[in-house]
Amino acid sequence: MKAIFHGGFRRQYKKLKPGEQNRFEERLRLFVKEPYSPVLRNHALKGPYKDYYSINITGDLRALYKLVKKDTALFIIIDTHSNLYL
Repeated sequence: MKAIFHGGFRRQYKKLKPGEQNRFEERLRLFVKEPYSPVLRNHALKGPYKDYYSINITGDLRALYKLVKKDTALFIIIDTHSNLYL
C-alpha cells in the first residue's frame, strides 16, 4: 500500500508529541506492508466519515484515510478519538 498525506494531516502531525510521531511512523510502516494487520484495527467508518477508514496509532490516537486508488491511501486526519467522534 502506498501512503500519501493531505496538507492538513501534515500540520496536525507536526503538533503531535515526539513519542506520538514515532508511534505513527511505526504504524505507518506496518500499514504499508500489511494494511489489515490486526494490530492496526483498520476499519471503515460511518456517518460523517463515510468512505473513510481508521487505524489505531495509540490507545486514543487515530489516523483517518481514504482510498484514492486500490493501492493508495490518502491520510486526511490524525487526532484523538474524542476529538474525532464528538
